[in-house]
Amino acid sequence: MKQSDNTTPHNAADYDVHIKMTIPYYDDIHHEAIDLVTIVKPDAKSWVDTGCGTGSFIEKACRQFQQTHFILCDPSQNMLDESRNRFAGIMDGKIKIMEPISSQELDLAIKDSVDVITAIQAHLYLKRDERRKATESCYRLLNDKGLYVTFENIHPLFDEGVEIGLDRWTKFQVLAGKDEREVGEHRKRFNKNYFPIRIQDHLDLLREAGFKTYDIFWYSYMQAGFYAVK
Repeated sequence: MKQSDNTTPHNAADYDVHIKMTIPYYDDIHHEAIDLVTIVKPDAKSWVDTGCGTGSFIEKACRQFQQTHFILCDPSQNMLDESRNRFAGIMDGKIKIMEPISSQELDLAIKDSVDVITAIQAHLYLKRDERRKATESCYRLLNDKGLYVTFENIHPLFDEGVEIGLDRWTKFQVLAGKDEREVGEHRKRFNKNYFPIRIQDHLDLLREAGFKTYDIFWYSYMQAGFYAVK
């Protein structure tokens, strides 16, 4: 597999095409996250998307949250450049794109607290201590009763379930049109290039960060969505 210009296996310029061939129900993940925000924070004035990638998720969110100010963050300059190209001409007053920054540093770089933070397929690349710091940073940045939404690759409950999950995921990618060699290389990334944790570990992490309410609200293949309210 060729070296990528970000932490994902796909170059930023090609990310939007390849991610839908890699993550099952990727568009549904975006839809479910936005739908949750419409229920919990319909009047959100400020929204941070960390690990924003090319900005495709926030492009969808903008259509429903026309009065919301969005702040896009990502550790990859290449991803941020793609986002800037996407939102060229509409950034003033509506969308702010930060310089490269990790989720662990959010509350240090953004001065004012916000109503919503989303992290879509972003924190799975972090090791345990980094993930904890990222979650705590998101917690500190939120307003009281602020909403945190994250989707990640997850580790099955049992170790034996890993192979079953990876076999299903492999089948999906091949049927989606990816080269079998590329799919094989992607399979090897599990717990090596990204570090999934079990569902209960996610919930424990949210509790330990200080969130009052937290739960899983979406689960398919080896991806899951969680929300937490401060």
